[in-house]
Amino acid sequence: MGRGNGDATAKPLRTEGLGRRFRRRRPWAVRNVTLELPVGSITALVGANGAGKSTLIRSCLGYERPNEGRVLVFGVDPRKDRVAVIRQIGYVPQAASLYRPLTIADHFAMAAAGRTGFDGAFARAHIEAIGLRTSRRVGELSGGEQAQVALAVALGTRAPLLLLDEPLASLDPLARRQFLTALLADVRGRGATALLSSHIVTDVEQACDRLAVLADGRLVLAESVADARARYRIVPADAIAGRASIGRFTDPDGSPIALVEGGDGRAATLEEVVLGHLAAKRSTVEEAAA
Repeated sequence: MGRGNGDATAKPLRTEGLGRRFRRRRPWAVRNVTLELPVGSITALVGANGAGKSTLIRSCLGYERPNEGRVLVFGVDPRKDRVAVIRQIGYVPQAASLYRPLTIADHFAMAAAGRTGFDGAFARAHIEAIGLRTSRRVGELSGGEQAQVALAVALGTRAPLLLLDEPLASLDPLARRQFLTALLADVRGRGATALLSSHIVTDVEQACDRLAVLADGRLVLAESVADARARYRIVPADAIAGRASIGRFTDPDGSPIALVEGGDGRAATLEEVVLGHLAAKRSTVEEAAA
């Protein structure tokens, strides 16, 4: 798919000091977020519910207008040419925008009517591969099956950038694996780029090669999964011995532990990397409020 009015050499997505709040005197939904997605990457956007993930994604689409900073999609600001930006994006919203009386095939027909280059054969193949018939009405489908239809529509656009907002929330473990396998195959096969949000890091870990962590609207970590796994260690909280910790939290058995950079200790899991940075942000907020 072409880049429309964008710059073919530009990053698929870049935010620069992005800030958005909905009312004055209210906390910022996101603030000072600078994030860049390399071509061909799948980035997990992780944070608690209410951290600002949906606001960030909607700002990238032009659905929300930043109060500060800007968004660039292949070099184009959605505020200046939203049509050109939308043409480059396949989007799965947090609540799938589907019509219960219509069939899956009807949804593909609507997508083809509204999106030049929509690949209906590819979308149908995805649906049939998970055992669904395109003659099924959406109202007959489970929440997980509806999420698969939304993904099929997004993949069928063949857009070079995919923005997926909590698409796994309604899926059971097997459907989650099928969803991520299809996404990974599509992105790797086409050299596309994806941003996949979730509040549970283990949901997205198998498919993602980059990690971005939002906490209270702030970006507290953005790096490759490989670098994050190599950099951080876990040590008992009472054995830090003067070492600076990123954040402290508890092991599943209740033991206090700390996330640190390098040195002794066991390798941190990706979930522990996220927890350590979230704990650090929470401590900063609590100290500021004290």
